[in-house]
Amino acid sequence: MFDTAAQAVVDVDPGERSSLYVCGITPYDATHLGHANTYVAFDLLQRLWRDAGSQVNYVQNVTDVDDPLLERADATGVDWRDLAREQTELFAADMQALRVLPPEHFVGATEAIDWVVEGVVDLLHRDLAYRVPGTDGEPDGDVYFDSRAAADAVWQLGSESHYDESLMLTLSAERGGDPERLGKRDALDPLLWRVKRDGEPFWDGAELGEGRPGWHIECAVIALKCAGGTLTVQGGGSDLIFPHHEFSAGHASALTGEPLAEHFVHTGMVGLDGEKMSKSLGNLVLVSKLRAQGVDPRVIRLVLLGRHYRSDWFYEDALLDQASSRLNAWQSRLATTDSAQAEQVLADVRAALANDLDAPTALAVLDAWAAAPAAADASGAALVRDTVDALLGVNLLGVNLD
Repeated sequence: MFDTAAQAVVDVDPGERSSLYVCGITPYDATHLGHANTYVAFDLLQRLWRDAGSQVNYVQNVTDVDDPLLERADATGVDWRDLAREQTELFAADMQALRVLPPEHFVGATEAIDWVVEGVVDLLHRDLAYRVPGTDGEPDGDVYFDSRAAADAVWQLGSESHYDESLMLTLSAERGGDPERLGKRDALDPLLWRVKRDGEPFWDGAELGEGRPGWHIECAVIALKCAGGTLTVQGGGSDLIFPHHEFSAGHASALTGEPLAEHFVHTGMVGLDGEKMSKSLGNLVLVSKLRAQGVDPRVIRLVLLGRHYRSDWFYEDALLDQASSRLNAWQSRLATTDSAQAEQVLADVRAALANDLDAPTALAVLDAWAAAPAAADASGAALVRDTVDALLGVNLLGVNLD
């Protein structure tokens, strides 16, 4: 797979036991096709590892308290907890419909407060974090990560993203950072603990004071607690490379002296009408709305599998028709497939996925099989059906199996 930190395609060996952490949603406006693209991609990885005999510990968070969620709740007059719960449930339903294997650990930020407090206190005591005095009416005491002091042989700023400082400053401002905040030791230092503000939810932070967690520390501590060591793969969309994954890796390294993950893998962005699909732009194609319109979830999944996971691409409705035709062709071919053809399909699909999760090539293998001359018997039907089901997550029988 292509490892962002290594800037190269590298061998990824899951071994007998592997761990995968994929950053979850902030639960408002879930689940658009950009989300689904990421979770289906890493579902392929998990399926490939399981097929190889690895026991996979899949961990995922949900950022169920954060500024964008609170802002949406305030704008719509909905309690932020109700909005988070409703959208998280919708996300889970979408993932089940798309046959994404569920994580072993699915942890909300609000469930990890004690872990965050423990970690931030530790960083403060070792002078890898510091408090910032209040300015412009803000209270004293917000805690920030000292990215320069935390740099060591395991992690230093830029070791995961390889971005230069100018790009980091731009992305920090665009993606939840506050490079203009006065009193920080470095403009890029990220927030670890936000002390209590009027009208905002807060928790007991022990010596940190009442408040709530920053974004990156949430994922770092959830990964450390639930994976129990260095992850095999840390995954997410390419828009998380910086600052989120960069600083999650830095926090984990500062807390443990070990790397957060052996490999960092990122999916491309999905767009609509020439623009990246995002909540801020409002140009979302929601999985739930497609489902409500009667679109077969298998068709949605095949649309996503039709583009390589690292590619940026644009959605259009015609892709649904193409995927539906593909599904029909595969289903029609099953009854005339012998065992030799099926064994070749299995081998070729495995090989395609082992090569940087090349799902489009795997689909092309099945397209070629479906277009080939019919066999005299159906001795291979079950193997092809199981191959498509287990490795690609598409059930040709049309039944949404557990």
